Amino acid sequence: MKVMKYLGFTLIIVLTIGLLIPEKIVIPVKGATANDWHHNTFWYGPWGKSGVHKGIDIFGKKHTPVVSSVTGIVVYAGELNRGGKVVAVLGPKWRFHYFAHLESYSVHAGSIVFSNDVIGSLGDTGNAAGKQPHVHYSILSLLPYPWLMTTQSQGWKKMFFLNPHEKLRGL
Repeated sequence: MKVMKYLGFTLIIVLTIGLLIPEKIVIPVKGATANDWHHNTFWYGPWGKSGVHKGIDIFGKKHTPVVSSVTGIVVYAGELNRGGKVVAVLGPKWRFHYFAHLESYSVHAGSIVFSNDVIGSLGDTGNAAGKQPHVHYSILSLLPYPWLMTTQSQGWKKMFFLNPHEKLRGL
């Protein structure tokens, strides 16, 4: 029983610390501005097999460096069918920052990255093959925000996906 109390207390401390770490966010494509993505593509549907677009696509020239938008820990660097070459970073506030369609990646799972560290380069891998080079950027929260849920297609998932445009527009 004493061990369970200790584990519960430790979990609460770890969760709280993760929520209190400030989230300094940057645009994940070197040299990009808010003019390099369409502001209304978050949760746009219909969007291929995924149904709705759960992020934004930031366009640029192939080989342009893609940087980590936050300080965090790389939890995945590899290949997925739709995303192609991808990197996922667990950052402050228990949020995953997901970067897809990379031409290449230069980090591995377990790497600690800082905001603005190069993690890969802009490409067109996965289901973006043959399209204009871009990075699909999504922010997925481990902790739900129930007030963000809507009646749209897959609207219940909006409590976990945050709009990257809202986070990046003032940068």
